[in-house]
Amino acid sequence: MDELNNNITNQGFCLEVWGDYACFTRPEFKVERVSYEVITPSAARAIFEAIFWKPAIKWIITKIEVLNPITWTNIRRNEVGALASKSPIYIEDKRQQKNALILKNVRYRIWATMKYIPVEQRDNNNTTDGSHESAGKYLAMFERRASKGQYFHQPYLGCREFAANFRLIDYRNSTLTPPIQESKDMQYMLYDMDFEKNNEKPAPIYFKAMMEHGVINVPSPQSNQLLK
Repeated sequence: MDELNNNITNQGFCLEVWGDYACFTRPEFKVERVSYEVITPSAARAIFEAIFWKPAIKWIITKIEVLNPITWTNIRRNEVGALASKSPIYIEDKRQQKNALILKNVRYRIWATMKYIPVEQRDNNNTTDGSHESAGKYLAMFERRASKGQYFHQPYLGCREFAANFRLIDYRNSTLTPPIQESKDMQYMLYDMDFEKNNEKPAPIYFKAMMEHGVINVPSPQSNQLLK
């Protein structure tokens, strides 16, 4: 148990995730939505968090495997052309139709580890007693929820209307389907958003994404490969 109570647990988890459509929006396109070619680490993390999240843990994506060929489709989506505010927004007045270049028939294997955050290191707004907590407890809670298909909110593939299906992979006792045999330099991809300096206006973090035989190895949060 002492080993499990280290800041980063040694036990990793693997989810197989799939859906009919996905859109992992590239931030450099301001008007029309254009998806990255594969799921981003931040979108992958959001799937783990949809299944299980507490202030005491943080999910770290370590590897993404692409299981289906990368295919595209164009759609037109209704969007609201206004930022959320305290004032009412009349949707019919702000409705806009925009083109989107999205992915279809996606399937990934996502690998992640759980970082346990000791109570003294947490945000002041999220502090608790912490005496009843352990990394082992949270590991077991996630495994139980994921194996039963439970979640706090519906996981999605970049946009909320693109629901994600998932299953927990027992990779120690399973024969895994090989990823696609495609290698490609995917240039700079969004890694995550940095909320440390400004919660209201977080800064994007990027990394150089290389897919080798369908596998993208994701840098650690401390890696010098991350660009802010």
